[in-house]
Amino acid sequence: MNMAQRERRDLVETMSAVGPDAPTLCGTWTVRDLAAHLIVRERRPDASLGIMLKPFAGHLESVQNKAAAKPFDDLLELVRTGPPLWSPLKPIDAVANLGEMFVHHEDVRRAAPGWEPRRLDADDETTLWNMVRRMGRAAYRKSPVAVVLETQDGRQAQVKKVQGPVVTLVGAPSELVLHAFGRDQVRIETRGEPDAVRAVLELDRSI
Repeated sequence: MNMAQRERRDLVETMSAVGPDAPTLCGTWTVRDLAAHLIVRERRPDASLGIMLKPFAGHLESVQNKAAAKPFDDLLELVRTGPPLWSPLKPIDAVANLGEMFVHHEDVRRAAPGWEPRRLDADDETTLWNMVRRMGRAAYRKSPVAVVLETQDGRQAQVKKVQGPVVTLVGAPSELVLHAFGRDQVRIETRGEPDAVRAVLELDRSI
């Protein structure tokens, strides 16, 4: 079982434990809404275009609301089983769904008060480090200053190159991934000039 599959399994367990009406870090979405989003993304390619393309957003919202009306246990089962054989995501599930499952799992976990980071094993942290090195350039593309990601054991990746101040974000790869995906409920440290650091922390990091 690869990491994306394990995160999917654990996400469903967490969703089941907290219930459909629990909050998430995805704006006003509840766990039920988040489950509907995952299902539409994997099973309704006609609607999932609205995730990236605004002209299709209305259709996406309609389809997602209809999906959210299903019994909660049915939603969890659809998330658990993942993309069907005909889905474009099926052949690339291990890659395309790693970030989706990991980040949304934490969206459910960290919406609850008193959350603490999970302890991931070294192989999983390396997998996430390789991912954030690749997608970090897109996440921090709007930064007005240079951005370097650094792990606690000293590995570095410069994800935004520009003349001037440099901001370094330091943390476990799992925390750096969450920050790159736009989450602020993370445990990272920063190095750099205060104004430059503030600019990076307040950045729109949507991909």
